[in-house]
Amino acid sequence: MNMEHSSFGLIGLAVMGQNLALNIADHDYRISVFNRTYSKTLDFLNRNSYSDNLFGFEDLESFVASIRKPRKIIIMVQAGQATDAVIDCLVPLLDEQDIIIDGGNAKWTDTIRRENSLRDKNICFVGSGVSGGEEGARFGPSLMAGGSVYAWEQIKDAWIAISAKVDPSSGKPLEGGAPGQPITGGTPCAAYIGENGAGHYVKMVHNGIEYGDMQMICEAYHLMRDLLKMGPEEIGLTFSKWNEGELDSFLMHISADALQQKDPNQNGYLVDYVLDAAGQKGTGKWTSVNALDMGTPAPTVAEAVFARCMSAIKQERVDASEILSGPEQNSSQRIDKEQFLEAIRGALYCSKICSYAQGFQLMQAAAIEYEWSLNFGEIAQIWRGGCIIRAAFLQKITDAYTFNPNLANLLLDDYFKDSINKYQANWREVVSKGALNGIPTPTFSSALSYYDSYRSKLLPQNLLQIQRDYFGAHTYERTDSSRGNFYHVDWLNPDRPEIKI
Repeated sequence: MNMEHSSFGLIGLAVMGQNLALNIADHDYRISVFNRTYSKTLDFLNRNSYSDNLFGFEDLESFVASIRKPRKIIIMVQAGQATDAVIDCLVPLLDEQDIIIDGGNAKWTDTIRRENSLRDKNICFVGSGVSGGEEGARFGPSLMAGGSVYAWEQIKDAWIAISAKVDPSSGKPLEGGAPGQPITGGTPCAAYIGENGAGHYVKMVHNGIEYGDMQMICEAYHLMRDLLKMGPEEIGLTFSKWNEGELDSFLMHISADALQQKDPNQNGYLVDYVLDAAGQKGTGKWTSVNALDMGTPAPTVAEAVFARCMSAIKQERVDASEILSGPEQNSSQRIDKEQFLEAIRGALYCSKICSYAQGFQLMQAAAIEYEWSLNFGEIAQIWRGGCIIRAAFLQKITDAYTFNPNLANLLLDDYFKDSINKYQANWREVVSKGALNGIPTPTFSSALSYYDSYRSKLLPQNLLQIQRDYFGAHTYERTDSSRGNFYHVDWLNPDRPEIKI
């Protein structure tokens, strides 16, 4: 067999790499694969011998030589130093206009650095966000490509083919893919996002929003468990019902399913035996740190990250629970269960709207900072299928940016404005009841504060500016003067004269 004609190469046969390779092969693209441990390559080929489009190699030189020029090589290894090490090994073996595609969770600034460095060698670099986990990689992920237009044109057909598909009318994901039988038809969830690090940046914001979505569902669960005294199965069934309406999403679906899972070792439900100490891989933190660096408010994602940090200090919390007290529990307190469940549902939806508004606001700031031309309607569109945050809700975001591509904030769109007006009384009730009963609701609360701050004509930072001027001569602007004119009070002078700077 002529080994000169693989359309793609892929390095790194961990779970995501294996599944992406199989997805590509199922779409009739020949793909060469390489792993630093050759036994893993052989095992992968043996387990998937049904495919005529997979070819494995023991050495990097033979692997590179097997790929059609311009070569398109996908790297699926751990982000950071491992990615740089693979690139360093590849570069001497490549020709001008060959393309390296990083499909890992790389930090966008690393992608910008790598793209600049490889451009100097006339080698193209694509940083492509790949969202959807193991199943998404296998049967259709959401793909967010960043790099040169030339590089995108070389991979575009394949990226569109292997991506998730959604129904063009409803925006709901098309399902039913199987090995050797990929999903066909529908609208693809793949797009060219912009130059250099744009694809990985948008994937990072996606992951930050994912942190928020997950924490919000957990807060709803917490209120139902501790305030309404509902068990896992009942909560799961409630989530399943919610998943049939506005909250229809992948994360709501899996939460409903997981809550009803019986424990394999003990009587009862699995969730009751899982330790409440959450892990994280860093992309939520990157989103929060970048929001701070940009001066863009994204408090809900940050609170979702901090909630995981708080959960991680398990023993400290156990010890504190024996020392610190909360509000006294009023056993005579009566809560209308059905009414409060509806209130929680509304609070979850409103908080979700605000979290996405913050994510898109952050991407707007990044577009200015990095001179990217981001299409926010298209970004929402490709998140409708394949990715972890896929949800019916995203169709509304697509509609909002289609109607007004220059929308300053999702909260200003008529649909989202009306939704919050409809549910905000419930939202406030939930946050209040949580506080009064000592149940933390960090993302519900921060989203509500974000909403109230954003709609406020006057915030108390006028006092803050005087404080800053008082101790540090940081100056301030005046309401009766044009923006850009700064003033300072000489606080040490007994007469305290105001000076225009």
